[in-house]
Amino acid sequence: MEKLQTRWNGWGIPGYQDPLAVNEAAWRWLAQSFAMPALLATPPRDLSDIALPPSRLTERDRDLLSMQLGRFGVQQDVFERARHAGGRGLTDLLRLRSGDLSSAPDAVLYPRNENDVLAVLKFCAEHNIAVMPFGGGSGDTAPVRGSHGAVISLNLSDLGRVTAIDTVSGLAEVEAGITGPALERQLAARGMTLGHRPDDFEFSTPGGWIAQPGIGQEAARYGNVSDWLRGVRVATPQGLLKPSGLPDLKPLLLGSRGAFGVITGATIRIRGIAEKEDHRAYLFPDFASGLAAVREAHRTGLPHSFLQLSDDAETRLTQAFQRADQDFDLLRHMFDVYLSIRRFDSGAARLVAGFAGSESEVKSARKRLDGLAKRLGALPLGVDREWEKQRFSSLYRRDTFLDRGVSMDGQDFSASWAKLPGLYVAVRAALKQAMRNHAPRANAHGLVLCRLSGARSDSATLTFTWLFPRILTDGVAQAERIRNAAMAAASSVDPVHHGLQRDILRGIKQVVDAKAILNPGALL
Repeated sequence: MEKLQTRWNGWGIPGYQDPLAVNEAAWRWLAQSFAMPALLATPPRDLSDIALPPSRLTERDRDLLSMQLGRFGVQQDVFERARHAGGRGLTDLLRLRSGDLSSAPDAVLYPRNENDVLAVLKFCAEHNIAVMPFGGGSGDTAPVRGSHGAVISLNLSDLGRVTAIDTVSGLAEVEAGITGPALERQLAARGMTLGHRPDDFEFSTPGGWIAQPGIGQEAARYGNVSDWLRGVRVATPQGLLKPSGLPDLKPLLLGSRGAFGVITGATIRIRGIAEKEDHRAYLFPDFASGLAAVREAHRTGLPHSFLQLSDDAETRLTQAFQRADQDFDLLRHMFDVYLSIRRFDSGAARLVAGFAGSESEVKSARKRLDGLAKRLGALPLGVDREWEKQRFSSLYRRDTFLDRGVSMDGQDFSASWAKLPGLYVAVRAALKQAMRNHAPRANAHGLVLCRLSGARSDSATLTFTWLFPRILTDGVAQAERIRNAAMAAASSVDPVHHGLQRDILRGIKQVVDAKAILNPGALL
């Protein structure tokens, strides 16, 4: 089974050099955008200089778990414990980089199959050990010990197979720990695809897409999790749960962070690989006209595989990083002049549209979108063959930014089309003000980027990404205050009342996890 080795304190693969890291022109542009004199190197602490807290897992418990999982199934070395000491959200990364490993698990377990997971959960419930599912490690999921004597991190990377493919019904059975690329390769061998592309696709897993809030559930290419999830297998201390029939319990597991059980497998809807796939880019005068185009495309049922709209800030940042270290290009300059004549100023928004199907289906859908875009004042930019490379990917670049004293955070917010414009304005304004209020020097500020995707006929998702210069002495508190401002602004537009919901969820948890060993911090 394929395993992806990652840094113990970030997203990056050890030894990989992000081209942005040495692009000094881009860093000068970013410092100027922040109203900062410069952005200096801020490397993380070396793991060899950090002392981990001693493991609280007793020798007897370790030996018994090793008997169940095999010789290599229980890991307690420094690297493994440090790598599983947090998720990959901003605050977790800041703690890891500063050398705070107080949340490191007492051991990391590698179950080989579903039966191993069930045995581990039963053992941990009997021995008062908290369990934190790790999956691809893509969430903001630092282990929480609670009142338990020890805490273990359950790494599901060995559950990485596609166990069955039904091409007639368009269904596949997959294990929860398979990574996105490995899943697509195994499906492609049978001429099929899932096509789900969340931002953390390279590292994340179906278990994470289902269980982690905001990880691939909303703003993913080719639809939301609920569009393709047909069934799920969940290991609990009480045994295996396979939600089916009425009521449908699958929605309960979406975003549950492992509080009700460990997702071990899923039944997913798949489709044949399209004969032709085409990506086109369009430049709209502003974000509002781009929103109108996406809404109208869904209202009229215009065939497409995805529509992704970047607001003016994300469009400008992507363009700036692409051009920062390039020589003067006469054709590019002439195109910029042409845009200004057409009144496409700094407020322009870029839409990337994907079409998939037969040659005639793709041509027809593209022609319809061309007509819609033209009516709304857009400029077609033609074929976009490398949209994946050009797309601004917040997660993969987070380590690079942190290495230069820049924090990057993000959040998905879904709303109806009626509430979407107000949500955009409110969250954007709140983030800008919060980054000014919590800046490392007077008059410094951050950048707010927004992307719309995951659209439906009645709603869509806004993915906000914000970058800001770090307060090096208190980066975690700074990040939390800014994030809280964004959440408060979103709630003011579309209030959510969590109290009763949380009480109901705790009641369900009491049934499936009476000892509360499963991610004790999930429902706090």
